[in-house]
Amino acid sequence: MTIAEPVPGNRTDRFGWPVYAWGLWDWGSAAFNAVITTFVFTVYITSDDFGPGASSKLGWALAGAGVLVALFAPISGQRADRSGRRTFWLACNTLLVVAATLGMFFVRPAPEYLWLGLLLLAAGNVFFEFASVNYNAMLPEISTPRNVGRVSGFGWGLGYLGGIVLLLIVYFGLISPEQGLFGVTGEDGLDVRVTMLICAVWTLVFSLPLFLTLRDERRDRRERGPRTGVLESYRLLFGTIAHLWRTDRNTVYFLGASAVFRDGLAGVFTFGAVIAAKVFGFSDSGVIVFGIAANVVAGIATIAFGRLDDLIGPKRVIVMALTCMVLAGLAVFVLHDAGTLTFWVFGLALCVFVGPAQSASRTFLARLIPEGEEGQVFGLYATTGRAVSFLAPAAFSVSIWLGGVLTGATGDDAEHWGILGIVLILLVGLVLLLPVRSRTRSDSALVTAAP
Repeated sequence: MTIAEPVPGNRTDRFGWPVYAWGLWDWGSAAFNAVITTFVFTVYITSDDFGPGASSKLGWALAGAGVLVALFAPISGQRADRSGRRTFWLACNTLLVVAATLGMFFVRPAPEYLWLGLLLLAAGNVFFEFASVNYNAMLPEISTPRNVGRVSGFGWGLGYLGGIVLLLIVYFGLISPEQGLFGVTGEDGLDVRVTMLICAVWTLVFSLPLFLTLRDERRDRRERGPRTGVLESYRLLFGTIAHLWRTDRNTVYFLGASAVFRDGLAGVFTFGAVIAAKVFGFSDSGVIVFGIAANVVAGIATIAFGRLDDLIGPKRVIVMALTCMVLAGLAVFVLHDAGTLTFWVFGLALCVFVGPAQSASRTFLARLIPEGEEGQVFGLYATTGRAVSFLAPAAFSVSIWLGGVLTGATGDDAEHWGILGIVLILLVGLVLLLPVRSRTRSDSALVTAAP
């Protein structure tokens, strides 16, 4: 697997415009992460207007998208590296996300529009994951060993902040109370459908600075390397994994464990709003308010736990975060009949630990990577996470089905069982992480050179 060389002109120990342009893509991605996938469109598409069993079908649609990501994301990122056209492919996939978002405007609240909405959501997820592979791989291009953590955290923080700002715009402008500031009502689902148009514009506008700033270097065909087919791309990918297995097996163990628990973390946000609405009876506006609170809590906790990461080490932060999330998830399941206050308490508890677990996971890997292989292993880290992105959606849907079989519940009455599916993925990731050694090299520039 060949990794493109960093662009020297974009690398600096100070926060210059390339860093801000890169971070703005994360700000723009909040439209898909926070509004579409988490707090608005998934709640809309699983409402009673779309017929019974919509939540289970959502899980299967996202699981199908995850399978496609698993098959093609690793080689799409690898081939972008080999061609040196990372920005080009990031732009293409981002524009496809924008197109899928625009298509959601045409999803009316009726059962015959359910599969259109699910297919657009699944397609958007696939292209967003492809885009994220190239976006994450750009980090070495705009950072140095002295500031890579701060640059990465800056982008992550902008993602949370962008989600808060956009959710506030959507909440007060369109959804709350019955007619927002923009004068749009909820008739025929127009408030949600117009929200999709705003999301499309938001994503496009805040992606443009990156596309215009971090341009691909011009290379002739010889510099780009020979074109490779799909089978050859997989051969190169497996060759990289085999090399790591022979030389640094501990890193392979962590890549596997983190791929699993990171999918569980993604599942918390993907299905959290659905559970809030369908199990705890949150209104559409209530889900938005919870979403805003969740992003605030996650953002603050991620920053605060960064200091704890330095004090006790990233593995302990991850273990603590996953343990607390498993307990909070079980509390949500057991107390699902106790009212909305239960979800406010334990749902926000889940959100407290999502960001710290994600951030500490990246720091943990920085301490494991053999010197000189940072870019290659971080690229594999991104692709392994995408490769198992079907686990949480599948576990969510299977748990609902199993709950119905065990209790005899029909339709949406077994919805709360989906929580156990997410908890199971987090627990499996935690168990896989425990045997991984915390640190295998005593002197890392990424750790010791940080100011």
